[in-house]
Amino acid sequence: MDKLILIDRAETAQNVAGSFNQHLDLIEKMLGVRIELVLGGLMLSGDSHDLEKAATVCERLIEIERQGHPINLQLVTYLSDIARDGNLEQVTHYAPDSIAVTAKGRPIKSKTNGQRQYVQAIRDNEITFAIGPAGTGKTFLAVAMAVNAFRSHEVSRIILTRPAVEAGEKLGFLPGDLQNKVDPYMRPLYDALHELMGSEQYLKNLEKGLIEVSPLAYMRGRTLDEAFIILDEAQNTTPEQMKMFLTRLGFNSRAVITGDITQIDLPGDKKSGLKEAKKILYDVEGLAFVELTQRDVVRNALVQRIIKAYESEQAKGVHNL
Repeated sequence: MDKLILIDRAETAQNVAGSFNQHLDLIEKMLGVRIELVLGGLMLSGDSHDLEKAATVCERLIEIERQGHPINLQLVTYLSDIARDGNLEQVTHYAPDSIAVTAKGRPIKSKTNGQRQYVQAIRDNEITFAIGPAGTGKTFLAVAMAVNAFRSHEVSRIILTRPAVEAGEKLGFLPGDLQNKVDPYMRPLYDALHELMGSEQYLKNLEKGLIEVSPLAYMRGRTLDEAFIILDEAQNTTPEQMKMFLTRLGFNSRAVITGDITQIDLPGDKKSGLKEAKKILYDVEGLAFVELTQRDVVRNALVQRIIKAYESEQAKGVHNL
């Protein structure tokens, strides 16, 4: 079967096709069809079932491009992957969600439906848990939402924390002052803040005490009002630490807890506070749990395949028990 998809602008057709037609080549490979860039649009050929999937992806890409959003290999891979599983409704309803702007003016947008649900959960809830593998944007999107809230004066400060498990929360043996000691563990949070705020604004707010980056151990005994608090790498908290952190939340504050329960670095006899919180708090009103998967990975496509391979091996191990 053949199907012609009309495109009224040559520029749109070229953006959808990609440089040297790399976007079309990827759709062909993933969905088993043939696509040609022809005068006036795209000509698709293939089995009717595959053709419907490929046509849905191409039509959504055309609409996204017309709305002024960039088309890239990550987006093409994501939509084709959803279509390959037969979730065409998810493809047709996909839309990037503008979240923030970096210090250099680059817009930050959700790149998957999972990321969009995550961002919406942060908007709608006082406490949001994001659980998923590396590369799904858990930390970066949380920091982007924190910067948004800070810029719009919804909160008066940003507090970023993570458990320094590698140092056993005992940082005294490391050289330098507290900031020097915790820097290696906080680097992903620093990087996100620098990109979103710019070095000058970040340092200015840090000096004023409006931004605080510290290990989880230093949260004990505090009540945090008017703050946007992010607990990163939460899979490495103990149940006691997680309870301590959650009960720090004060008035007009918001908290985001992120973690990957497949990468727990705690000693074997210690339970993960993130896993326990999911079990205990799942139905508590006012907080949300968002599950991100390998499909939400927005790094190199190879990262998705690596995560998928590990998940398959883990599933085999469970099956063989």
